[in-house]
Amino acid sequence: MACHVMISMEIFSIQPTRLESCIMPDTLSFNQTVKAIAEFIEVAIHTILYVRQIYPPDLFVRRKKYDTPVYQSRHPALNEYISGAVKAVTDELVLGSLDKVVVILKDKDQVALERFIFSVKNMIQVESYDKDTGVQGAMTPSNLGQYFRSFLIKLTMMESQLGLLEHHDDASFAIVIELNDDKVPSASRDKNPPPWVPADRQHTTSGASEDCQLHLLRAVDTGIISLSLAVQESGEKLQKLRQDYESGALRSKGKEKVV
Repeated sequence: MACHVMISMEIFSIQPTRLESCIMPDTLSFNQTVKAIAEFIEVAIHTILYVRQIYPPDLFVRRKKYDTPVYQSRHPALNEYISGAVKAVTDELVLGSLDKVVVILKDKDQVALERFIFSVKNMIQVESYDKDTGVQGAMTPSNLGQYFRSFLIKLTMMESQLGLLEHHDDASFAIVIELNDDKVPSASRDKNPPPWVPADRQHTTSGASEDCQLHLLRAVDTGIISLSLAVQESGEKLQKLRQDYESGALRSKGKEKVV
């Protein structure tokens, strides 16, 4: 599987300042925040693939993260793809280049059905020599873990909101990164994953049709980087659902007439 990139192109917060002499030991630093967000995105990707049944349930093993049950793929190649993509995402997070990470679920014709959108925004500028220093007003690691727990609980319950993904046996996925307008992708130092390639525009957030529906799941401002997660149902998916519903209703009416 290949990774993709689309160069594209709030949460209100009080701007925190770096701590000098009164550092609280458990206050998040910039590097801790980047690592935590990247780790959460990786866990969330596995959860999305499990909950939306992109792969058979027996491909996943139940584990525990953020004090809540999660599911992780047991397939080495799939895990390598996801971890490699997250490594590239981490590189962009460190540089402050990242705007969005999008997990696209698509049908056999590569048409986007759902987009899971992780939006990030750097709330403060941190000098390179200060990135391991705690930030005043920032969240603690334990509090951030509680927020991530609520994100994952919302993800596991979203089927009631989105319904079953039609024709999931033929579905596949891809990971797209969207950078801030003036940024270009950086090359991973260890060349893992392979170089990013331009994404199909209809897989990106800017390529979504006007009749799509966006559902905000959760948002958190760590005081250093803000993160929100939303799911977008594509216009193509919604149109297909309407067509299936109408054809089913017509068949029901036909049967009633026959009777």
